[in-house]
Amino acid sequence: MLYLAPLEGITGYIYRNAYQKYFGGIDWYFTPFIAPAKGKPFRHRELADVHPEHNTGIMVIPQILTNHSEGFIKAAKALADMGYDEININMGCPSGTVVSKGKGSGMLADPTKLDHFLEEIFAADICKISVKTRLGMEFADEFPDILDVLMKYPFTEVIIHPRTREDYYGGSVNLAMFDLAVERYGEQTESVLCYNGDITDVAGYKNIQKRYPQVDKIMIGRGIIGNPFLPQEIAEQRCCYNAGILLAFHDELFAGYMEAGLGARNVMFKMKELWSFMECLFEAPDQQKILKKIRKANDPDTYNTEVRKLLR
Repeated sequence: MLYLAPLEGITGYIYRNAYQKYFGGIDWYFTPFIAPAKGKPFRHRELADVHPEHNTGIMVIPQILTNHSEGFIKAAKALADMGYDEININMGCPSGTVVSKGKGSGMLADPTKLDHFLEEIFAADICKISVKTRLGMEFADEFPDILDVLMKYPFTEVIIHPRTREDYYGGSVNLAMFDLAVERYGEQTESVLCYNGDITDVAGYKNIQKRYPQVDKIMIGRGIIGNPFLPQEIAEQRCCYNAGILLAFHDELFAGYMEAGLGARNVMFKMKELWSFMECLFEAPDQQKILKKIRKANDPDTYNTEVRKLLR
């Protein structure tokens, strides 16, 4: 099974629906995190992202970012009322503003506190719960204690990005620690563990499959954002790039953001952020010159003209 990892600011419902329409190949989409606020489980933007009418025809799992069981339970109940039967806990976000509040990968700093949080949310018994985690805050040797805590609870899935918070997205993934998780989960590995991290091409996907034949769930984030054709390339074992499809996908995103009322300036900002990932598809010097013009464009007409030059 192939999952699309959540990426804040990019993989919202407009992106998910356009991606499914033009590419597909994703078994489950995970939403960017919902941070339950005091008094209300969702902000307006978060509610729009998980509203069932914005997610028809695609398999979606909402992700919650909180270290307070009360906030999690309130949001979980609201999501269950919408028809969601599984929720993912974000224990991997390395953002400084998130970690400073003890959320995301900041939850990994205190396994005892994490244990209490998990005990309370599982006791509420609202829906199935999965988790996306890193190895620890600073050092990989924090992971065995974290794993001890996670294994106490009946997660539907434990998605592991084998880096610490300190690693952020640099350096290499620590596969020795993922080996440990596979060893500890044993016969449960196939049904529980999911691998995430540094898969950007078919070769990377095949390497993980070869090393972990008992792991049939793989989550990819930046690799798919950068190359939307990657799931098809994994399935067909060939390059599947098609400029016409990429342009149609781009135009649907642009129009969707405009219809959502973001305004031309904000839409161009979001699209330029997307290009910062997809520019890996365009390495020729003439393509790089056009990408530079795309990044510098200040109005929609200039921006879209340059995009068409790139994809013609």
